[in-house]
Amino acid sequence: MTPARTTGRTVAHLLASEPVDAIDAYLAQGGGEGLRRAVELGPEATIEEVRRSGLRGRGGGGFVTGRKWAGVRAQPGTDRYVVVNGAEGEPGTFKDRALLRANPYQLVEGAIIAGFAVGAVEVFIAVKDAFAAEADGVTRAAAELQAAGMCHDCRVTIVRGPDEYLFGEEKALLEVIEGNAPLPRLFPPHEHGLFATAPQTGWQATEAQPGHHGRHESNPTVVNNVETLSNVPHILTRGADWFRSFGTEESPGTVVATVVGDVRRPAVGEVELGTPLREVIDAVGGGVAPGRSVKAVFSGVANPVVVAEHLEVPLSYEGFARIGSGMGAAGFIVLDDTACMVEAARQFSRFLYIESCGQCPPCKRGSGEITDRLSHIEAGVATTDDVAEMGGWLAKVTDGNRCYLAVEEQVLVSSILRAFPEEFDEHLTVGRCPRPRDVPLPKLVDLRDGEAVYDRSHYRKQPDWTYSPG
Repeated sequence: MTPARTTGRTVAHLLASEPVDAIDAYLAQGGGEGLRRAVELGPEATIEEVRRSGLRGRGGGGFVTGRKWAGVRAQPGTDRYVVVNGAEGEPGTFKDRALLRANPYQLVEGAIIAGFAVGAVEVFIAVKDAFAAEADGVTRAAAELQAAGMCHDCRVTIVRGPDEYLFGEEKALLEVIEGNAPLPRLFPPHEHGLFATAPQTGWQATEAQPGHHGRHESNPTVVNNVETLSNVPHILTRGADWFRSFGTEESPGTVVATVVGDVRRPAVGEVELGTPLREVIDAVGGGVAPGRSVKAVFSGVANPVVVAEHLEVPLSYEGFARIGSGMGAAGFIVLDDTACMVEAARQFSRFLYIESCGQCPPCKRGSGEITDRLSHIEAGVATTDDVAEMGGWLAKVTDGNRCYLAVEEQVLVSSILRAFPEEFDEHLTVGRCPRPRDVPLPKLVDLRDGEAVYDRSHYRKQPDWTYSPG
């Protein structure tokens, strides 16, 4: 049952060749076996099996899933919750929506297993309201699995939220579930979880929920990504050793990768971890156009740029760390040798500026100032003062940040400056862009049949999250 370990194999554990859109079809192919195995093992042994598999969070952080579950189960508190983060909105990423289209049942089963393992009183699955078909599918799957008696004293609730990028930040995600705007709170979910009555800032606490007695407490909460939890039923059904037979020692399993940008066939595909990035670009995205070469690859907007000389990097957490970058959520934006890297930096910076919530002034103001300086450089009207001021803002944009967005601004823009200094010099000396072509921000609305649809309305989005007309 355990195949030999070799990286680069074609795999399809999570992305079924045919969509699973009915519970009968899911159960016929072995659905529910993971939960039955978890119940046989019990919560502690279930957590240990997931920990032993080496499954790491697929939302970008890469934290060991079993360790996260064990920490929340051991944390003191009145109630515990499990939250599924299906609010993807990072440019270049579409894998969670692809998974929800392919098989929402495996996600719901994985979430129920997580709830059973940590002793959660409720599971929340959060998706953006714009993901209408995906939200309908997971709602139907949750209702059918609960009706089939597979929830084991646990409620599964679907929450639809706004389109803002920060809805996908785990602390802001909890705020939305509680009925608030997607503004990141201070403490992480395992310290200050859903419906917590302990004070988060100052000394003001909320009213205790019915059944809560004594001092105010937090409710430790597990937040896992759609892809992370979709793996769980397979691990429990086939075993940790099976999962570890794929991938690398530090990054076992498979990953669902998105490849968009300057490629011939933008797509989502499941690949074995450890596969070289160049092979992933070719296998999933069809490679770049004939006569063109890869200039840069961005793993979303959260990590430093990957340059052409590093295209053989293994698709793994440790592989990307060795080249000074990060794998993120395996959403890869490929730019070929015709792309202007100043314009790419401006587009990414503007996205982060617009999506910054404004709770941390250095983040909102700093990312705006950096975007303005990049706009001046791209338009050919910048001076050396613009470059110096941009450097100053890059150094302090992270001051006081309560989420990772400001760090993304800092590391991504700085990495482009370091990797392509000659292109910035060209703009300053020539007075115009030497590579005038559109470099669209790949904020994905849809991705199917080799066609990517980008959200052009984002160019009308304002820093206060309203939209300009037209």
